[in-house]
Amino acid sequence: TETEDKGYHVKTIQADFGAIESQILCCVFLCSFSVLKLKQILFSWFPVLGWLPHYPIREYAVGDVMSGCSVGIMHLPQGMAYALLASLRPVFGLYTSFYPVLVYFIFGTSRHISVGTFAVISIMIGSVTERLAPDSDFIVNGTNGTGSVDIDERDAYRVQIACSLTVLTGIFQILLGVVRFGFVVTYLSEPLVRGYTTGSACHVCVSQLKYLFGVTPARFSGPLSLIYTLVDLCRLLPQTQVPELVVSLVALAVLIVVKELNTYYRKKLPLPIPIELIVVTATMITHFCGLPDKYDIDVVGEIPSGLKAPRVPDATLFSKVIGDAFAVAIVGYAINISLGKTFALKHGYKVDSNQELVALGLSNTVGGFFQCYSVTSSLSRSLVQESTGGKTQVAGLVSSIIVLITVLKIGSLFEDLPKAVLSTIVFVNLKGMFKQFMDVPMLWRTNKVDLLVWLVTFTSTILFNLDLGLAISIGFSMLTIIFRTQLPRYSILGNVPGTELYLDTNTYQEAKEIPGIKIFRSSTTLCYTNAEMYLEVLQEKSGIEIGKLLTAKRKQDAKQKRKQEKERKKDKEKTSGALANGKLSEETKGQENITVISLKETAVNGFSKGQVNRSYHPDTTMSDSDSDTGCHGNEENEEASGSHTQSIILDLSTTSFVDTVTVKTLKNIFRDFEEVDLSVYLVGCQEQLEKAGFFSESIPKSRLFITVHDAVLHILKKRGEADFGRKQHLDMAG
Repeated sequence: TETEDKGYHVKTIQADFGAIESQILCCVFLCSFSVLKLKQILFSWFPVLGWLPHYPIREYAVGDVMSGCSVGIMHLPQGMAYALLASLRPVFGLYTSFYPVLVYFIFGTSRHISVGTFAVISIMIGSVTERLAPDSDFIVNGTNGTGSVDIDERDAYRVQIACSLTVLTGIFQILLGVVRFGFVVTYLSEPLVRGYTTGSACHVCVSQLKYLFGVTPARFSGPLSLIYTLVDLCRLLPQTQVPELVVSLVALAVLIVVKELNTYYRKKLPLPIPIELIVVTATMITHFCGLPDKYDIDVVGEIPSGLKAPRVPDATLFSKVIGDAFAVAIVGYAINISLGKTFALKHGYKVDSNQELVALGLSNTVGGFFQCYSVTSSLSRSLVQESTGGKTQVAGLVSSIIVLITVLKIGSLFEDLPKAVLSTIVFVNLKGMFKQFMDVPMLWRTNKVDLLVWLVTFTSTILFNLDLGLAISIGFSMLTIIFRTQLPRYSILGNVPGTELYLDTNTYQEAKEIPGIKIFRSSTTLCYTNAEMYLEVLQEKSGIEIGKLLTAKRKQDAKQKRKQEKERKKDKEKTSGALANGKLSEETKGQENITVISLKETAVNGFSKGQVNRSYHPDTTMSDSDSDTGCHGNEENEEASGSHTQSIILDLSTTSFVDTVTVKTLKNIFRDFEEVDLSVYLVGCQEQLEKAGFFSESIPKSRLFITVHDAVLHILKKRGEADFGRKQHLDMAG
């Protein structure tokens, strides 16, 4: 019995060890899976971890530092000037140019945009701070509005309002990003955004006139407040302060002239002339001449040195600013993502719209605790950051360091800066927004519905202020979408054998795809709400990854160019050496003539590797050397293009109208696909495309067909001619 018990215990221990071993293996697998999943989550929420460890210092460092210095110099005057738009002291504009930039460096996905103060967002903040903290609430030592205003108390309360509004704006943006609601910006069409920013620029312009003329108009709120303010300014013109007007006109003239010179000589100048900073530093003249005391010029005032400790915003104000916070969140994100996607498309990388929401929301939320107001990207600073060699957000980090040095050490130098000078900086930077008035004649020629959206947005923004104007414009734009579009369904078409019918291959088993041809159709109109989705699904359904193809093509072209240059140098050295020694024989000359003739024949017939159009020559015979050279590139192209696709047919027969975004999307498709030797053809929608001015020398009308079958027959005919020509060439060579 004792022996049996021992055997039983041994078996029990062995069984326990087996169970423990399986559990350990299971835990190891789960841990490895969890680590991989955790790594993916970290990289998605903290994009800086994905690119900063692999930062190429030798290639990017110099450009990023130069770009950061240029943008940092722009941050200083713009930050102080735009703070006045928000009805805050200029130093808070400097804070706003520092903290949010650092946060976006960690969480942002765009490499080129410059986050910070922006005129439209600043005026939206200013409308809230002035509404909730008017001067009339801070009258001291008087009755019936005859006393003076306690400016310190008023400004402190306005800072609380701005910080509470900013934190709530950031919370809205973070929540929208977490629930993957980044697509909401697609419902803000380009005409709507441009009309809204143009109307906002008018509000900014009127709000700064009081500093230029040195007058103090009454404050109006509600609908038509802009009109009332403008009328009151005209009434106060006889009271204009001449010294401030002179300062404004001189600064305005200098800024306009130098900025035009920067634009005209932008290709010759290594860096744009920092005229804004030069004008700001000219405040030393006002200081040493004593202009503020002699002529009572309104100046910036005290700029405290150092950074302030974080402070929790007043949550009791959330209920008063909740509507304004949501409007600022949407407008700020729309401006940010539009600029981000523009630079991403230009430089060949992708911007995550949902992560951008989170990044912008965290920038606002964290900034709100450090007495900053809402931020978004600035077009002027982003263009400078990109044009001066900026490659990553390291440029933003450098710019924030420059702002930090200013706040800590040299901020007091700007205390005698006239507010009129800051106003002129705002005026000059509105030039790009006022140029958007040129959209009106362009939209009149191309798309009158988009023109109507632009005009309704602009008019409602002017008449009903920024918050109500935005709500009206979005509602009107949505109505146009409801009446014009529905949720699209995309499909790849195939031919039903023995007929001219082309049906969805997923729905009809009889429909078979034609080898080398992808026929893509949308069930509804292609417009600005689904243009981006249209391009993404086209690549997904056709199996064509245009980004990889473009990268592989450029690498292959560069490699081929280097090879040709090497061969050209070798031939030149051989020829020069033979001529120098006088030993160029008749036999060598004959061989050179044969070589020249063969090269000319090859170039004429288009059979060299660099000249062949793959869409028309799928079976081109290459020499051994050519095939070896392009082997890896061809494999990558075939893998990215999906099963040897050579032609794309876009069936637009369901499209009832064409807007400006549709035209741009189709032109981009033609440009990108043709660059990788994929031919694109259109079916239907001829009248709408002609009215929109779509066709040109690069996109002739010969690419448009009435039916899908006509386009397919044209492609097959072109292939037949190419094959026939190739056989003739081979027979002649034989």
